[in-house]
Amino acid sequence: MYNRKFAVSPLAGAVAMAITALVVSSPVLADPAGEPQAKDLDKIEVHGQYVDKPSSVKYTEPLLDTPQTITVVTKDVMDQQNLIGLRDVLSTLPGITFGAGEGGGGYGDSIILRGFNANSDITTDNVRDSAQYTRTDSFNLDAIELINGSNSVYSGAGSVGGNINLVSKAARAGDFTVLQAGAGTDSYGRVTLDSNTDFDNGTAFRVNAMVHQNDAPGRDVETFERWGIAPSLAFGLGSDTRFTVSYFHQSDDNVPQYGVPYFSAFGGPLPGVDPSNYYGYRNIDKQEIDVDMLTGVFEHDFSDRMTLRSLARFQQVDQLSVVDAPQGTWCLEGGINAATGLACPRPLTPNTYQPSGPRGHSRDTRNGIAISQTDLTSRFATGSVQHSLVAGISFSHESFDLDTVNLLRTPDGTPVTPPIMSLTNPDSLWTGPINPFLVGRTEGTQDNQAIYVFDTLEFNEQWMLNLGARYEHNEGDSAIWNIKTYTAPTAANPRPDNTNIGAVLGRAPVAANEDDLFSYRAGLVYKPRENGTIYVSYSNSKTPSKASVNGSCTLTSTTGTANCNVDPETAVNYEIGTKWDIGSRLALTASVFRNDREEFKVADPGNPLNPSGEQQLDGEARVDGVTLGVAGQITHDWSIFANVTWLDSEVLQGVSDNCIANPSTACGNTAANPDPLEGRPISGTPERSGSLWTTYDLSQWTFGYGITYQSGYEYYTGVGANAGDIKGYTTHRAMVGYDINERLSLQLNANNLFDKEYYTRVRNNGWSTPGDTRSVVLSAAYRF
Repeated sequence: MYNRKFAVSPLAGAVAMAITALVVSSPVLADPAGEPQAKDLDKIEVHGQYVDKPSSVKYTEPLLDTPQTITVVTKDVMDQQNLIGLRDVLSTLPGITFGAGEGGGGYGDSIILRGFNANSDITTDNVRDSAQYTRTDSFNLDAIELINGSNSVYSGAGSVGGNINLVSKAARAGDFTVLQAGAGTDSYGRVTLDSNTDFDNGTAFRVNAMVHQNDAPGRDVETFERWGIAPSLAFGLGSDTRFTVSYFHQSDDNVPQYGVPYFSAFGGPLPGVDPSNYYGYRNIDKQEIDVDMLTGVFEHDFSDRMTLRSLARFQQVDQLSVVDAPQGTWCLEGGINAATGLACPRPLTPNTYQPSGPRGHSRDTRNGIAISQTDLTSRFATGSVQHSLVAGISFSHESFDLDTVNLLRTPDGTPVTPPIMSLTNPDSLWTGPINPFLVGRTEGTQDNQAIYVFDTLEFNEQWMLNLGARYEHNEGDSAIWNIKTYTAPTAANPRPDNTNIGAVLGRAPVAANEDDLFSYRAGLVYKPRENGTIYVSYSNSKTPSKASVNGSCTLTSTTGTANCNVDPETAVNYEIGTKWDIGSRLALTASVFRNDREEFKVADPGNPLNPSGEQQLDGEARVDGVTLGVAGQITHDWSIFANVTWLDSEVLQGVSDNCIANPSTACGNTAANPDPLEGRPISGTPERSGSLWTTYDLSQWTFGYGITYQSGYEYYTGVGANAGDIKGYTTHRAMVGYDINERLSLQLNANNLFDKEYYTRVRNNGWSTPGDTRSVVLSAAYRF
């Protein structure tokens, strides 16, 4: 019987042969005596779990003296665990969950950080990277930094729960080349190259390259294929003036993951549903991504106490997705509708599914961003007070274009009703007509200009004050084009005019938002000893109505959801913590915090004092939490990277003041229950989560073990929406590494070691994505 889990693709087979060739041809096996020793080789700089300083120059001090919780996942940690995509890495960090399906900008990563949406709170090299797509590969990353707490002062508008920073590789001093190849279950095949050449004249060239493919472990249809290349050229290394230019390109060809019907009333997936089932159409569904990024960084040292750094970047992300969400009517064995508990409507019969909603739904998006950021760092004294000051300015322009197309149409534009399929054994092959019709077009722009300053005042060896402020002007607009749509025949009009269906008729009035935002933070640091700090900090964030170029902005509404003229939302973060470095090799952190979303937008329908239907800033939510972390070397041979988070979340007010005073069906409340959300946990916020990764080095052998735990949580979309619960889970991973010689090493990884069935990326109208089943990968690394 054919077993897809252990299928070998052409790339995986080629990789397996390459690994064998590397081992067989290894110089240690051919001529051990003639092989150079470790001291003779150009060494790669090893970034262990212990990290001294964040990558951004805005953080003027080492992590130890920075009054904020920052978790850094190094390339070492990612490689040891074989964590490749951004979602893989973030799933091992506590306090993060993922949404399902599409956001306003299309299918992609949907991140919830400490209970708050963080889709637009991603930066690459500390500048904005807001496109909505799936960041599938880390081949060009040195680290991923998770900055917790309201953080607009550092990363700009938004960042209610924090932000995620991706640290790119760049050319640097030293010569090294690392060639890696891996093969494994689920048609896994991967080859990467990281090569840096130092020309010994201040110039260096580095290139990173990757080709990869795999099937989604435990799934019947979803596949991932991609390739990427990232060259980088540096000038002036070791001198006062340096310049680095880098280019990044990655192309993906994937089948999107949606998952299976999931109802908490049934304890998870519906009865008889196998986690491997695919409820879309395998011959239609796709996700094609092309990312191009050009970056230039100029640095000049005026002295050993003053440095100017300027970054300029242009980035374009194109994504074409065709998806078939598992949405519709589910008829269980016995003829019961899973959603209502009533008899199934005809023509459904037991154990069948009538698809509805977005079927054959295509989104063709293009995100562009041009950004410039300049920072001046200086260290000086005013009397007895030492200052570490960073002053900066940034400018950015973003653009967004989206064409929404429906594929499942007849030639005259009539929508095709998808055929009924089996609930337990769905037929994922579409055999009906395919005629693309444009059903929507959206354009958006976003401009931001910001000026900021950060200063750490060191009064003496024990006391420091960290201050920061940011003023920015944020301006964006959204334009929706009117599309001629299909008109169904009626008795009065049996032959409607359906010519030029999908034609662009004209642009609707442009909805625009413009705000001036002020963000700030303050942190007081006390150092009882040189290797330890105790701190207290306060920071805020400001989120305008048009916080993202992908986000919608509407002017009027009959349901109380217009948002263009609403003042910015406000969130604040209070944090008390302590950090200790043990022997400059092990970092211990602990903090307690409160994230208050003091004002967020809620609908305000039926308010006679609000005729335009604008949302109101009456919403309030709170997350209280505790975090613990440890990273580094316990002993010379034993390393650890672990984090634990407890979150106590609560909606303090979820509807407008007017709706509380005047309950109605439109508001989704009643006189007996004027605020249905009050007192409930914030959607998508687990109370407990934690992860551990530890390795032990025994000369040539290295052994690693990891565990990830996340408690269950509640999910819903808003007032009156159906709510559900997703179960918690615990997964395990393991690694065994073997150094054949100084150049060649092997590594065996097993993910989800005990093949735990669990679910993520839940959507409250009836589906969730199964977590990856057990997978095994063998990889080889050759260094020269």
